[in-house]
Amino acid sequence: MSLNNIESLSPVPSGSLEILEIRNIDNNSEEKIKLSLVIPTYNESKNIPTIIQKLTQLLDSRIPQQYELIIVDDNSPDKTWEVALDLMPIYPQLRVMRRTEEKGLSTAVIRGWQVAKGEVIGVIDADLQHPPETLLNLWEKIELGADLAIGSRHVEGGGVSDWSATRRFLSRGAQTLGLVILPGVIGRISDPMSGYFLVRRRCLFGCTLSPLGYKILIEVLGRGKIGLIGEVGYIFQERQEGESKVTKQQYIDYIRHLIRLRLSLWQINRFIRFGVVGLSGVFVDMTFLYLLSDPSTLALPLTRSKIIAAELAIINNFLWNDAWTFKDISQKQPGKRQKIKRFIKFNLVCLAGLILNVLLLNFFFNVFGLNRYLANLLAIAIVTIWNYWLNLKLSWRSTEI
Repeated sequence: MSLNNIESLSPVPSGSLEILEIRNIDNNSEEKIKLSLVIPTYNESKNIPTIIQKLTQLLDSRIPQQYELIIVDDNSPDKTWEVALDLMPIYPQLRVMRRTEEKGLSTAVIRGWQVAKGEVIGVIDADLQHPPETLLNLWEKIELGADLAIGSRHVEGGGVSDWSATRRFLSRGAQTLGLVILPGVIGRISDPMSGYFLVRRRCLFGCTLSPLGYKILIEVLGRGKIGLIGEVGYIFQERQEGESKVTKQQYIDYIRHLIRLRLSLWQINRFIRFGVVGLSGVFVDMTFLYLLSDPSTLALPLTRSKIIAAELAIINNFLWNDAWTFKDISQKQPGKRQKIKRFIKFNLVCLAGLILNVLLLNFFFNVFGLNRYLANLLAIAIVTIWNYWLNLKLSWRSTEI
């Protein structure tokens, strides 16, 4: 291996796994890269020459000189990256990355996407279990307008060549479990465990991915802004060279990934911040409810006192939420005018919550005979979830557009 060859390696990105917009790329139609296909590898030296040859022939027939193949190798003991480097003079569209600090298929794919120049990015296995010929069908789906084109074993034309009953059961079981934990994500596609797909880069702009294990597709679906999806059937082939990397740990990681993504989509950390702010609002609310309604103070009617106390709490909560809970969103549209818009929307959402709060307060106080402060605390707890979800979906989400 010559020094010149080693210097031809693509640099390995570091830091967060964020997909950024392509910048400083010449938009000349003859030079623009339309497709960047990442091929993650580990001990695939025997398969690399074959898959590169097949992919090159296919893509040269459809989008010549407008694609790139990016091999991301995890420092394979069989020197897969060296074999790939030796192929670069023959295949000018080939790029090679050698990772020595990180390992794992999912992160390898993302690191490849981070250096990719294509408007569409994708992934295919190096072991020829994903038939290269299907790639043109996936590309056709993209040309027809799909944001995401997936190779599926579970649609017409798809299947597996020679799987045991146990492996079939585990695959279908994993899909069913995914539907239970992430129905809104897994339910959109027939084969959530597919590792063969293309996606428009713009759908992942600004997304920081956090995959766990081998199944990156659900991460793309869960965190990306995916609209139209196309599926293409393919027959999953048995490995011709090398050893299978399917292990029990993959299934364990898949389950952990589903749970982590579920919690992420619920935005638990943001909800905790919202809850902390809500506690400060409880203090404001309870303090003014006492000052306004207690017989020893102003002794105003309970309902009127509650409305005033709640509005003061709403103002307190908005200021803290805008500066802390939803800071990342509110900073995208700075200025007093935008802040006032957010406050109005927040107030309208909380008004509905306030009505519910008042009804619950009177219900607990008058029907169950609870202490007015305990009744108020219970009402606030119930309405907190209402306020969080509506504000997440309406008040601050609208500022992202």
